[in-house]
Amino acid sequence: MTHSSVLPLLLLLGTCSAYTYQNVALRGKASQSGRNPDYYGDANKAIDGSLNLTILLVHATGWQTNPWWRVDLLESYIVTSIIITNRADCCAERLNGAEVHIGNSLQDNVAANPVCAVISIIPGGFTETFQCNGMDGRYVSIAIPGRSEYLTLCEVEVYGSRLD
Repeated sequence: MTHSSVLPLLLLLGTCSAYTYQNVALRGKASQSGRNPDYYGDANKAIDGSLNLTILLVHATGWQTNPWWRVDLLESYIVTSIIITNRADCCAERLNGAEVHIGNSLQDNVAANPVCAVISIIPGGFTETFQCNGMDGRYVSIAIPGRSEYLTLCEVEVYGSRLD
């Protein structure tokens, strides 16, 4: 086997560590703008690695204007992609129009950070990947600007590498 054919094979097999990324949200700490008193709604449920899709097992804020959720990655990362899974039991449209921000500022509940993506639609129980093309930051947030709504998320995965 020639050297020119080894690298593509390693990349395909995922064994070349320089090209693999981890879900760095798993070691982060999540917070949110408010809590839905009718449900558990713990912000950390959105980064627990579980894809349980019903309301008792997802994160949910209370009904409020401009609800937000964020994960503190505890240090800055170069973020390549963010994967968001929507809840399956109802209300999938609540995520429509939500913005995904990445950056180092806590100003305006991180809404001052650059936008990686705007969620147009993620059907109930489905997962969508958003490419962030190497944006860097310590905080990743999802916010619904300008609307009164509940913010519900099943799971948020953040892939990237430590910013040295």
